[in-house]
Amino acid sequence: MKRTAIVTGGGKRVGRVLAERLLADGWTVVAHVHHETDEVPAGAIRAVADLASPDCAEPILAACPAPPQLLVNNGARFASDDLGGFNPQEFAAHMAVNVQAPTLLTRAFAAAGGTGDRLIVNILDAKLAAPNPDFLSYTLSKAALAALTDVSARALAGQGIRVNGIAPALMLLSAGQTKGNFDRAHGLNPLGRGVTPDHVWTALRFLLDSDVTTGEVLTIDGGQRFLGLSRDVQFLDLSPTGAP
Repeated sequence: MKRTAIVTGGGKRVGRVLAERLLADGWTVVAHVHHETDEVPAGAIRAVADLASPDCAEPILAACPAPPQLLVNNGARFASDDLGGFNPQEFAAHMAVNVQAPTLLTRAFAAAGGTGDRLIVNILDAKLAAPNPDFLSYTLSKAALAALTDVSARALAGQGIRVNGIAPALMLLSAGQTKGNFDRAHGLNPLGRGVTPDHVWTALRFLLDSDVTTGEVLTIDGGQRFLGLSRDVQFLDLSPTGAP
């Protein structure tokens, strides 16, 4: 029988790439999307849910034809704020989507049963290894998700469920970022190599294959954290005469 995987935010960007790779690898994929009109990769099962809702896990798990063996908590909210512009409503929105939803899905995944090795992967952010003041609510929510990764790995190991994180650096053009800034920032790391969604897939493949790895976070940033950047890359002056 085919293994079943859930990928939240599976209709676009990194989530779509992961869903496509899993389909090609022989998995049955339940691709979560937010709206009824959102598309998913060909061959995937579409599950519509608002991750901000306390009931978000129910329609996603209900779409699974069998107990899932993989959950990728990829769907996320990403909006700009900082300490001076802190907004309690924006903070709450980030926490609902980026922390509450993965927690609810983790609980539902564990309760769904199933046999053999089962894996949860939380998509984090490399900026956790070298924080800066930008995107405050987003950063705090991803830090909380990293804590959930550790806590749930400890809680679920006795059920044969592994929980790990993947923390990539900038991979795709972000909202509000210019193409020129992205092109200059993408390879801004000691290795000089831009991170892509395929690198996230490679990390996921490792975690799928390494059945004794749990409670770990794989940071894939080309060493960007070593630079100690003072701002998010999209706010740096990366012109030929500027300096990060």
